[in-house]
Amino acid sequence: MTARLLTADRLLLGPGGATLADAAVLFQDGLITAVGPVDEVVPGAPEGTVRTDFPGATVLPGLIDCHVHLVFDAGDDPLGTLAGQHDHDLLLAMAGRARILLDAGVTTARDLGDRGQLAARLRDAIAAGKVPGPRLLTAGAPVTVTGGHCWMLGGQADGVEGVRATVRRTLRGGADLIKIMVSGGTLTPGGPPTWQPQFTEEEIRTAVVEARRFGRRVAAHAHATPSVAAAVAAGVDTLEHCTFTAPPPEAAGTPGESTGPVPTAAELTRVIAERGIAVCPTLHGGLTDLMHLVDQDELARLLRQIADHHAAGVRLIAGTDAGVPGAAFGRYAESLDWFTRAGLPAEDVLRIATVESARALGLGERTGLLEPGRDADLLVVPGDPREDLTALRHPRAVVSGGRWHVPAATVERNPV
Repeated sequence: MTARLLTADRLLLGPGGATLADAAVLFQDGLITAVGPVDEVVPGAPEGTVRTDFPGATVLPGLIDCHVHLVFDAGDDPLGTLAGQHDHDLLLAMAGRARILLDAGVTTARDLGDRGQLAARLRDAIAAGKVPGPRLLTAGAPVTVTGGHCWMLGGQADGVEGVRATVRRTLRGGADLIKIMVSGGTLTPGGPPTWQPQFTEEEIRTAVVEARRFGRRVAAHAHATPSVAAAVAAGVDTLEHCTFTAPPPEAAGTPGESTGPVPTAAELTRVIAERGIAVCPTLHGGLTDLMHLVDQDELARLLRQIADHHAAGVRLIAGTDAGVPGAAFGRYAESLDWFTRAGLPAEDVLRIATVESARALGLGERTGLLEPGRDADLLVVPGDPREDLTALRHPRAVVSGGRWHVPAATVERNPV
């Protein structure tokens, strides 16, 4: 692969770390080979290096979306649309959505629920350079109870042995990690509600043990407070949503409601921070268009929770839930605004979107920072995103795994 050299007014080597002015980054064969002042890096570039200058711009590590669903179209009825699609057509649509993620500056994405291991096929095609897209990690079909949240994706499992068999089958099919639907959700018609647990602590721990056996991580979809508590006790790696949802008063005594003592959100937050479990709040950029439908009190509560987690030392990571209704694939940068609305400084948000997310995904040695030997995952944006995060909405160039990509002129506003 031909060596490439980028120069810019500034390089953010790692958010929260060193910044270089009038600097350059050199990469070849997918890896960063040098970073530093222009007058130091340029003389060491091999003959034939392609140089691109970006005056007034910033080069920073590529962004990471820890929660996407490439099989969903972000329309009003993604499950209905999915049901009517043949795998061949669906895979083409998924490739288009992956490119939109790349256009938005996302160089790594974690797919947390697909059908028929199609995301693994797309992952391999992107890695081979056949289609453009970010590095993908895929969980395959999420583990859920029979008739549970997103059951139609194919990961239904009941009881300890059912969970064990499903986890092994999912990993054998090529998944990079396991996703388990610990509580219900909002997307599945007739499925369990968000406040209702789906799996016991023993069942969740079985998924964790089996995943660990194969060196894989576990992401837990968990809204209900008892579900968060069970997932934390079972040793999952990331908590998706983690909204600490309580059942409504009218649900008292219904099946699935927790009957034992449940830790408070504050108690769980302390344990989550102590154990280094990462939390992905999944507030997406499209929410700004849906404010007329959003419970403002609940949104304010979730923003306070993000602030509380940050103050308590919880490892927050960035993910958009792209593909669910309203969560378009090209609005990653806008999703980061929710962290700033929760009171987090821009530099902390940049760290969450890069190095912290990389570590949570097990990629901390490969990406998230700009230094020699790491994968060439880079983003070029105008201005300085530390002063104005909206700069991230206008990527001028994206490099994923050393592959050069010029984004579409207009970031996607509507679902594919």
